[in-house]
Amino acid sequence: MSNTAVAQPEQPQFYGRPFLWVLFALVLLAVPTVGFMVQRGMVWEDMHPAVNAMLNGSSGVFLVVGWFAIRRKQIDLHRTCMIAAFSASTLFLTSYLARFYLSGTHRYPGVHWDKPVYLLILFSHMILAAALVPLVLRTLYLGLKRRDDKHPRIARWTLPIWMYVSVTGVVVYLMLYPIAGSVYSAYPL
Repeated sequence: MSNTAVAQPEQPQFYGRPFLWVLFALVLLAVPTVGFMVQRGMVWEDMHPAVNAMLNGSSGVFLVVGWFAIRRKQIDLHRTCMIAAFSASTLFLTSYLARFYLSGTHRYPGVHWDKPVYLLILFSHMILAAALVPLVLRTLYLGLKRRDDKHPRIARWTLPIWMYVSVTGVVVYLMLYPIAGSVYSAYPL
């Protein structure tokens, strides 16, 4: 055995790290949005749901990037994106529960055809979100343990449900706050 050191491959710079680009893009979108809300004089109680929607949306973005990564056999990027999606979802859940504890539920102000649509989206979101928790935990566990025989089988179910929950979380926010606020003048914009 020789004493010569094996050269390590050079780590790619920032431009060679897709995850950092996704994170950078999300920050570029979130910071001006929060800045706009602060500039408009919104109080935290009005900004909090928007921040929650951004966390839900971020989770969805990481899921999409992670799905593309695994299709291209980029396992490290896939793992990083799935952990980021889990982190964003966990932050969302913690933040949502805190908001719910502090201010309770917020009723949809609509009374026309849009209310049943809103309730259908909301209830499907809530039921699938509750079912999603054990699915995500199991899928992440199998993936991190590299149980490549079982992970893809459960991930086929977890990913579409997780995407639906992430997207409908944003839709519920949009319907309850900005859209209902402008249509029914229930919330100042």
